Amino acid sequence: MFKWDTLIINATIATMEEGSLAYGMIEKGALGILNGRIEWLGTTAGIKNSIETLAKELIDAEGCLLTPGLIDCHTHLVFGGNRADEFEQRLNGVDYQEIARNGGGILSTVRATREASFDELYQQSLPRFQALISEGVTTVEIKSGYGLDFESELKMLQVAKKLGDEHGIQVKTTLLAAHAVPPEYKDNADGYVDVICTEIIPKIAGLNIADCVDAFCEGIGFSYEQTKRVFDAAARWGLPVKLHADQLSDLNGAALVAEYAGLSADHVEYTSLKSVKAMAKAGTVAVLLPYAFYVLKETKLPPIEAFRKHNVPIAISTDCNPGTAPSSSLLTTMNKACVAFSLTPEEVLTGVTRNAALALGIEDEVGSIEFGKKADLVLWNIKHPADLCYWQGLNRVQRIFK
Repeated sequence: MFKWDTLIINATIATMEEGSLAYGMIEKGALGILNGRIEWLGTTAGIKNSIETLAKELIDAEGCLLTPGLIDCHTHLVFGGNRADEFEQRLNGVDYQEIARNGGGILSTVRATREASFDELYQQSLPRFQALISEGVTTVEIKSGYGLDFESELKMLQVAKKLGDEHGIQVKTTLLAAHAVPPEYKDNADGYVDVICTEIIPKIAGLNIADCVDAFCEGIGFSYEQTKRVFDAAARWGLPVKLHADQLSDLNGAALVAEYAGLSADHVEYTSLKSVKAMAKAGTVAVLLPYAFYVLKETKLPPIEAFRKHNVPIAISTDCNPGTAPSSSLLTTMNKACVAFSLTPEEVLTGVTRNAALALGIEDEVGSIEFGKKADLVLWNIKHPADLCYWQGLNRVQRIFK
Protein backbone atom coordinates (compact mmCIF):
# COMPACT_ATOMS: atom_id res chain seq x y z
CA MET A 1 0.00 0.00 0.00
CA PHE A 2 1.61 3.22 -1.17
CA LYS A 3 1.48 6.36 0.95
CA TRP A 4 1.35 8.76 -2.02
CA ASP A 5 0.54 8.64 -5.72
CA THR A 6 3.68 10.58 -6.63
CA LEU A 7 6.84 11.46 -4.76
CA ILE A 8 9.27 14.08 -6.09
CA ILE A 9 12.73 14.08 -4.51
CA ASN A 10 15.92 16.13 -4.85
CA ALA A 11 14.05 19.17 -6.15
CA THR A 12 14.88 22.81 -5.65
CA ILE A 13 11.42 23.86 -4.47
CA ALA A 14 10.24 27.48 -4.69
CA THR A 15 7.21 27.26 -2.41
CA MET A 16 6.23 30.95 -2.82
CA GLU A 17 4.53 30.82 0.57
CA GLU A 18 3.25 34.10 1.98
CA GLY A 19 5.78 35.72 4.29
CA SER A 20 8.65 33.62 3.02
CA LEU A 21 11.96 35.05 1.80
CA ALA A 22 14.04 34.05 -1.22
CA TYR A 23 11.15 32.32 -2.99
CA GLY A 24 10.46 30.17 0.09
CA MET A 25 13.18 27.93 -1.24
CA ILE A 26 13.72 24.36 -0.06
CA GLU A 27 17.01 22.88 -1.27
CA LYS A 28 17.05 19.15 -2.00
CA GLY A 29 13.34 19.19 -1.32
CA ALA A 30 10.75 16.45 -1.49
CA LEU A 31 7.02 16.57 -2.11
CA GLY A 32 4.34 13.89 -1.89
CA ILE A 33 1.11 14.03 -3.91
CA LEU A 34 -2.07 12.12 -3.07
CA ASN A 35 -5.35 12.47 -4.97
CA GLY A 36 -4.14 15.66 -6.63
CA ARG A 37 -3.21 17.37 -3.35
CA ILE A 38 0.10 18.15 -1.69
CA GLU A 39 0.25 15.72 1.22
CA TRP A 40 3.88 16.03 2.28
CA LEU A 41 6.53 18.74 1.92
CA GLY A 42 10.06 18.81 3.29
CA THR A 43 13.58 17.73 2.45
CA THR A 44 14.64 14.51 0.79
CA ALA A 45 16.79 13.76 3.82
CA GLY A 46 13.71 14.11 6.00
CA ILE A 47 12.08 11.04 4.48
CA LYS A 48 13.10 8.24 6.82
CA ASN A 49 11.36 5.31 5.16
CA SER A 50 12.62 3.53 2.08
CA ILE A 51 11.86 6.05 -0.67
CA GLU A 52 11.14 3.38 -3.27
CA THR A 53 8.18 2.04 -1.28
CA LEU A 54 6.44 5.34 -0.55
CA ALA A 55 4.73 6.17 -3.86
CA LYS A 56 3.43 4.63 -7.05
CA GLU A 57 5.62 7.03 -9.02
CA LEU A 58 9.04 8.25 -7.87
CA ILE A 59 10.57 11.25 -9.64
CA ASP A 60 14.17 12.28 -9.01
CA ALA A 61 14.28 15.97 -9.96
CA GLU A 62 18.10 15.98 -9.85
CA GLY A 63 18.19 19.52 -8.50
CA CYS A 64 15.77 21.00 -11.03
CA LEU A 65 13.36 23.75 -9.99
CA LEU A 66 9.84 22.95 -8.83
CA THR A 67 7.36 25.87 -8.68
CA PRO A 68 3.63 26.31 -8.30
CA GLY A 69 1.79 26.12 -11.59
CA LEU A 70 1.77 29.54 -13.23
CA ILE A 71 -1.45 31.57 -13.27
CA ASP A 72 -2.40 33.96 -16.07
CA CYS A 73 -4.94 36.10 -14.25
CA HIS A 74 -6.02 38.55 -17.00
CA THR A 75 -6.63 37.39 -20.57
CA HIS A 76 -8.99 38.09 -23.46
CA LEU A 77 -7.96 34.81 -25.04
CA VAL A 78 -11.30 33.93 -26.66
CA PHE A 79 -11.99 36.11 -29.69
CA GLY A 80 -12.59 35.95 -33.43
CA GLY A 81 -10.63 37.53 -36.26
CA ASN A 82 -7.25 39.20 -36.50
CA ARG A 83 -6.01 42.76 -35.98
CA ALA A 84 -2.55 42.70 -37.50
CA ASP A 85 -3.65 45.63 -39.68
CA GLU A 86 -4.13 47.79 -36.59
CA PHE A 87 -0.70 46.78 -35.36
CA GLU A 88 0.64 48.15 -38.62
CA GLN A 89 -1.41 51.34 -38.27
CA ARG A 90 0.02 52.02 -34.84
CA LEU A 91 3.53 51.59 -36.23
CA ASN A 92 2.61 54.23 -38.79
CA GLY A 93 1.67 56.70 -36.08
CA VAL A 94 -2.06 56.15 -35.49
CA ASP A 95 -2.79 55.94 -31.76
CA TYR A 96 -5.08 53.42 -30.08
CA GLN A 97 -7.82 55.94 -29.28
CA GLU A 98 -8.05 57.11 -32.90
CA ILE A 99 -8.25 53.53 -34.18
CA ALA A 100 -11.10 52.88 -31.74
CA ARG A 101 -12.96 56.02 -32.76
CA ASN A 102 -12.73 54.98 -36.42
CA GLY A 103 -14.52 51.67 -35.82
CA GLY A 104 -11.42 49.60 -35.19
CA GLY A 105 -10.08 48.40 -31.93
CA ILE A 106 -12.45 46.41 -29.78
CA LEU A 107 -15.40 46.83 -32.16
CA SER A 108 -13.59 45.17 -35.07
CA THR A 109 -13.08 42.11 -32.89
CA VAL A 110 -16.72 42.31 -31.79
CA ARG A 111 -17.85 41.93 -35.39
CA ALA A 112 -15.60 38.92 -35.98
CA THR A 113 -16.57 37.29 -32.69
CA ARG A 114 -20.29 37.70 -33.27
CA GLU A 115 -19.99 36.20 -36.75
CA ALA A 116 -18.00 33.16 -35.60
CA SER A 117 -19.86 29.99 -34.69
CA PHE A 118 -19.14 28.32 -31.36
CA ASP A 119 -16.87 25.76 -33.03
CA GLU A 120 -15.06 28.40 -35.08
CA LEU A 121 -14.46 30.50 -31.98
CA TYR A 122 -13.18 27.46 -30.10
CA GLN A 123 -10.78 26.48 -32.89
CA GLN A 124 -9.45 30.03 -33.23
CA SER A 125 -8.87 30.29 -29.47
CA LEU A 126 -7.37 26.83 -28.97
CA PRO A 127 -3.79 27.55 -30.18
CA ARG A 128 -3.53 30.55 -27.84
CA PHE A 129 -4.72 28.42 -24.94
CA GLN A 130 -2.33 25.60 -25.76
CA ALA A 131 0.58 28.03 -26.00
CA LEU A 132 -0.05 29.22 -22.44
CA ILE A 133 -0.31 25.67 -21.14
CA SER A 134 2.97 24.69 -22.80
CA GLU A 135 4.74 27.31 -20.68
CA GLY A 136 3.55 25.92 -17.38
CA VAL A 137 0.29 27.81 -16.96
CA THR A 138 -2.17 25.67 -15.00
CA THR A 139 -4.85 28.32 -14.29
CA VAL A 140 -6.15 30.89 -16.79
CA GLU A 141 -8.64 33.71 -16.41
CA ILE A 142 -10.61 34.33 -19.62
CA LYS A 143 -12.87 37.34 -20.14
CA SER A 144 -15.79 37.85 -22.45
CA GLY A 145 -16.21 41.37 -23.83
CA TYR A 146 -16.11 40.89 -27.59
CA GLY A 147 -19.77 39.95 -27.89
CA LEU A 148 -21.51 42.93 -26.24
CA ASP A 149 -24.89 41.23 -26.34
CA PHE A 150 -26.17 38.38 -24.18
CA GLU A 151 -25.94 35.60 -26.78
CA SER A 152 -22.41 36.47 -27.92
CA GLU A 153 -21.09 37.07 -24.40
CA LEU A 154 -22.53 33.71 -23.36
CA LYS A 155 -20.91 32.03 -26.37
CA MET A 156 -17.50 33.38 -25.36
CA LEU A 157 -17.87 32.19 -21.77
CA GLN A 158 -19.00 28.76 -22.93
CA VAL A 159 -15.96 28.47 -25.22
CA ALA A 160 -13.71 29.43 -22.31
CA LYS A 161 -15.26 26.75 -20.12
CA LYS A 162 -14.86 24.12 -22.84
CA LEU A 163 -11.19 24.96 -23.26
CA GLY A 164 -10.61 24.32 -19.58
CA ASP A 165 -12.75 21.20 -19.40
CA GLU A 166 -11.13 19.52 -22.40
CA HIS A 167 -7.57 20.22 -21.28
CA GLY A 168 -7.83 19.70 -17.54
CA ILE A 169 -6.89 23.32 -16.87
CA GLN A 170 -8.68 25.55 -14.37
CA VAL A 171 -10.37 28.41 -16.23
CA LYS A 172 -11.88 31.29 -14.28
CA THR A 173 -14.39 33.19 -16.40
CA THR A 174 -15.07 36.92 -16.21
CA LEU A 175 -18.05 38.73 -17.71
CA LEU A 176 -16.75 41.87 -19.42
CA ALA A 177 -19.91 43.07 -21.16
CA ALA A 178 -18.88 46.63 -20.17
CA HIS A 179 -15.86 46.51 -22.48
CA ALA A 180 -17.10 48.88 -25.18
CA VAL A 181 -20.37 50.36 -26.39
CA PRO A 182 -21.75 48.14 -29.19
CA PRO A 183 -22.63 49.74 -32.53
CA GLU A 184 -26.39 49.35 -31.95
CA TYR A 185 -26.04 51.61 -28.88
CA LYS A 186 -23.78 54.19 -30.45
CA ASP A 187 -24.24 57.53 -28.64
CA ASN A 188 -26.35 55.77 -26.01
CA ALA A 189 -23.87 54.26 -23.58
CA ASP A 190 -26.28 54.64 -20.68
CA GLY A 191 -28.86 52.60 -22.57
CA TYR A 192 -26.33 49.81 -23.04
CA VAL A 193 -25.38 49.94 -19.36
CA ASP A 194 -29.09 49.45 -18.60
CA VAL A 195 -29.01 46.27 -20.70
CA ILE A 196 -25.89 45.04 -18.91
CA CYS A 197 -27.42 45.63 -15.49
CA THR A 198 -30.97 44.41 -16.11
CA GLU A 199 -30.46 41.67 -18.69
CA ILE A 200 -26.90 40.43 -19.25
CA ILE A 201 -25.65 40.21 -15.66
CA PRO A 202 -28.84 38.59 -14.29
CA LYS A 203 -28.96 35.99 -17.07
CA ILE A 204 -25.26 35.15 -16.85
CA ALA A 205 -25.48 34.92 -13.07
CA GLY A 206 -28.48 32.64 -13.37
CA LEU A 207 -26.52 30.27 -15.60
CA ASN A 208 -23.60 30.26 -13.12
CA ILE A 209 -21.10 30.56 -15.96
CA ALA A 210 -19.13 33.64 -14.84
CA ASP A 211 -16.94 33.84 -11.76
CA CYS A 212 -16.58 37.62 -11.80
CA VAL A 213 -17.64 40.89 -13.46
CA ASP A 214 -15.21 43.34 -15.06
CA ALA A 215 -15.52 46.70 -16.84
CA PHE A 216 -13.35 49.12 -18.83
CA CYS A 217 -13.44 52.40 -16.91
CA GLU A 218 -11.82 54.86 -19.31
CA GLY A 219 -12.55 57.82 -21.57
CA ILE A 220 -13.00 55.47 -24.53
CA GLY A 221 -14.84 52.95 -22.36
CA PHE A 222 -17.25 53.64 -19.50
CA SER A 223 -17.39 56.47 -17.01
CA TYR A 224 -16.95 56.20 -13.25
CA GLU A 225 -20.71 56.49 -12.76
CA GLN A 226 -21.54 53.89 -15.41
CA THR A 227 -18.98 51.49 -13.96
CA LYS A 228 -20.50 51.97 -10.52
CA ARG A 229 -23.88 50.93 -11.89
CA VAL A 230 -22.34 47.77 -13.33
CA PHE A 231 -20.71 46.99 -9.99
CA ASP A 232 -24.00 47.56 -8.17
CA ALA A 233 -25.67 45.04 -10.47
CA ALA A 234 -22.85 42.54 -9.93
CA ALA A 235 -23.24 42.92 -6.17
CA ARG A 236 -26.98 42.30 -6.40
CA TRP A 237 -26.27 39.00 -8.13
CA GLY A 238 -23.45 37.96 -5.82
CA LEU A 239 -20.61 38.29 -8.32
CA PRO A 240 -17.22 39.73 -7.26
CA VAL A 241 -15.72 42.51 -9.37
CA LYS A 242 -12.44 43.58 -10.90
CA LEU A 243 -11.65 46.50 -13.22
CA HIS A 244 -9.63 47.73 -16.16
CA ALA A 245 -8.58 50.80 -14.20
CA ASP A 246 -6.56 53.94 -14.89
CA GLN A 247 -4.83 52.61 -18.00
CA LEU A 248 -4.90 55.79 -20.10
CA SER A 249 -6.02 58.34 -17.52
CA ASP A 250 -6.90 58.60 -13.84
CA LEU A 251 -10.65 58.22 -13.45
CA ASN A 252 -10.29 56.93 -9.87
CA GLY A 253 -11.07 53.47 -11.17
CA ALA A 254 -8.71 51.68 -8.78
CA ALA A 255 -10.33 53.43 -5.81
CA LEU A 256 -13.77 52.51 -7.15
CA VAL A 257 -13.04 48.80 -7.41
CA ALA A 258 -11.48 48.93 -3.94
CA GLU A 259 -14.71 50.49 -2.64
CA TYR A 260 -16.48 47.31 -3.73
CA ALA A 261 -13.77 45.11 -2.15
CA GLY A 262 -12.86 44.12 -5.70
CA LEU A 263 -10.40 41.36 -6.46
CA SER A 264 -8.12 43.48 -8.65
CA ALA A 265 -7.46 46.74 -10.43
CA ASP A 266 -5.71 46.01 -13.73
CA HIS A 267 -3.29 48.14 -15.82
CA VAL A 268 -3.19 50.98 -13.21
CA GLU A 269 -0.56 53.11 -14.98
CA TYR A 270 -2.28 56.35 -13.93
CA THR A 271 -3.48 55.24 -10.51
CA SER A 272 -3.10 57.93 -7.83
CA LEU A 273 -1.60 57.55 -4.37
CA LYS A 274 -5.09 57.97 -2.90
CA SER A 275 -6.29 55.00 -4.94
CA VAL A 276 -3.23 52.96 -3.97
CA LYS A 277 -4.09 53.48 -0.31
CA ALA A 278 -7.70 52.47 -0.97
CA MET A 279 -6.49 49.28 -2.67
CA ALA A 280 -4.23 48.50 0.28
CA LYS A 281 -7.10 48.90 2.73
CA ALA A 282 -9.42 46.70 0.65
CA GLY A 283 -6.85 44.03 -0.19
CA THR A 284 -7.31 44.68 -3.91
CA VAL A 285 -4.52 43.29 -6.11
CA ALA A 286 -2.70 45.45 -8.67
CA VAL A 287 -2.49 43.44 -11.89
CA LEU A 288 0.27 44.81 -14.11
CA LEU A 289 0.16 44.14 -17.84
CA PRO A 290 3.63 44.89 -19.21
CA TYR A 291 3.01 43.43 -22.65
CA ALA A 292 0.24 45.95 -23.36
CA PHE A 293 2.52 48.67 -21.95
CA TYR A 294 5.19 47.55 -24.44
CA VAL A 295 2.91 47.28 -27.49
CA LEU A 296 1.29 50.67 -26.87
CA LYS A 297 4.72 52.24 -26.28
CA GLU A 298 3.50 53.71 -23.03
CA THR A 299 5.80 55.86 -20.92
CA LYS A 300 3.68 56.35 -17.79
CA LEU A 301 4.77 53.67 -15.34
CA PRO A 302 2.41 52.20 -12.75
CA PRO A 303 3.08 53.51 -9.23
CA ILE A 304 5.13 50.45 -8.31
CA GLU A 305 7.01 52.04 -5.41
CA ALA A 306 3.70 53.11 -3.88
CA PHE A 307 2.33 49.59 -4.26
CA ARG A 308 5.42 48.24 -2.50
CA LYS A 309 5.30 50.83 0.26
CA HIS A 310 1.63 50.21 1.03
CA ASN A 311 1.86 46.42 0.62
CA VAL A 312 -0.51 46.18 -2.32
CA PRO A 313 -0.04 42.71 -3.85
CA ILE A 314 1.30 42.90 -7.41
CA ALA A 315 0.28 40.33 -10.01
CA ILE A 316 1.53 39.97 -13.59
CA SER A 317 -0.44 38.78 -16.60
CA THR A 318 -0.22 38.57 -20.38
CA ASP A 319 -3.43 40.54 -21.16
CA CYS A 320 -3.55 38.19 -24.17
CA ASN A 321 -5.78 40.06 -26.63
CA PRO A 322 -5.90 40.84 -30.36
CA GLY A 323 -5.28 44.57 -30.15
CA THR A 324 -2.89 45.72 -27.45
CA ALA A 325 -1.26 42.50 -26.22
CA PRO A 326 -1.01 39.92 -29.00
CA SER A 327 0.90 37.37 -26.95
CA SER A 328 0.27 33.94 -25.50
CA SER A 329 3.58 33.82 -23.64
CA LEU A 330 3.54 34.42 -19.90
CA LEU A 331 7.31 33.81 -19.76
CA THR A 332 7.91 36.69 -22.19
CA THR A 333 5.59 38.86 -20.12
CA MET A 334 7.58 38.00 -17.00
CA ASN A 335 10.76 39.24 -18.67
CA LYS A 336 9.04 42.48 -19.69
CA ALA A 337 7.84 43.00 -16.13
CA CYS A 338 11.47 42.91 -14.98
CA VAL A 339 12.83 45.08 -17.77
CA ALA A 340 10.01 47.64 -18.24
CA PHE A 341 8.79 47.89 -14.64
CA SER A 342 12.05 47.07 -12.80
CA LEU A 343 10.41 44.34 -10.78
CA THR A 344 12.68 41.71 -9.30
CA PRO A 345 12.44 38.09 -10.54
CA GLU A 346 11.04 37.13 -7.13
CA GLU A 347 8.34 39.81 -7.34
CA VAL A 348 7.47 38.60 -10.84
CA LEU A 349 7.28 34.91 -9.91
CA THR A 350 5.13 35.90 -6.93
CA GLY A 351 3.02 37.89 -9.41
CA VAL A 352 2.25 34.85 -11.58
CA THR A 353 1.70 32.47 -8.65
CA ARG A 354 0.54 33.59 -5.20
CA ASN A 355 -0.61 37.12 -6.09
CA ALA A 356 -2.24 35.98 -9.33
CA ALA A 357 -4.26 33.51 -7.27
CA LEU A 358 -5.29 36.38 -4.99
CA ALA A 359 -6.43 38.34 -8.03
CA LEU A 360 -8.81 35.48 -8.87
CA GLY A 361 -9.92 34.75 -5.32
CA ILE A 362 -8.48 31.22 -5.35
CA GLU A 363 -5.48 31.70 -3.05
CA ASP A 364 -6.68 28.95 -0.70
CA GLU A 365 -6.35 26.36 -3.47
CA VAL A 366 -3.41 27.31 -5.70
CA GLY A 367 -0.57 29.80 -6.08
CA SER A 368 1.92 28.35 -3.60
CA ILE A 369 3.32 24.97 -2.61
CA GLU A 370 1.76 24.21 0.76
CA PHE A 371 0.26 21.20 2.50
CA GLY A 372 -3.32 20.58 1.41
CA LYS A 373 -3.27 22.78 -1.68
CA LYS A 374 -3.83 21.45 -5.18
CA ALA A 375 -0.73 19.85 -6.65
CA ASP A 376 -0.61 22.28 -9.58
CA LEU A 377 3.14 22.23 -10.12
CA VAL A 378 5.78 22.74 -12.79
CA LEU A 379 9.18 21.08 -12.89
CA TRP A 380 11.64 23.22 -14.83
CA ASN A 381 14.99 22.22 -16.29
CA ILE A 382 16.70 25.10 -14.50
CA LYS A 383 18.36 25.53 -11.11
CA HIS A 384 17.25 29.02 -10.07
CA PRO A 385 13.92 30.88 -10.42
CA ALA A 386 15.54 33.98 -11.97
CA ASP A 387 16.09 31.92 -15.13
CA LEU A 388 12.34 32.04 -15.76
CA CYS A 389 12.56 35.80 -16.32
CA TYR A 390 16.06 35.90 -17.77
CA TRP A 391 16.39 33.79 -20.92
CA GLN A 392 13.77 34.26 -23.66
CA GLY A 393 12.67 31.97 -26.46
CA LEU A 394 13.60 28.76 -24.65
CA ASN A 395 10.86 26.85 -22.85
CA ARG A 396 12.40 24.99 -19.90
CA VAL A 397 9.27 23.11 -18.82
CA GLN A 398 10.24 19.54 -17.98
CA ARG A 399 6.91 18.33 -16.60
CA ILE A 400 3.58 19.80 -15.57
CA PHE A 401 1.57 18.34 -12.70
CA LYS A 402 -2.13 19.21 -12.75
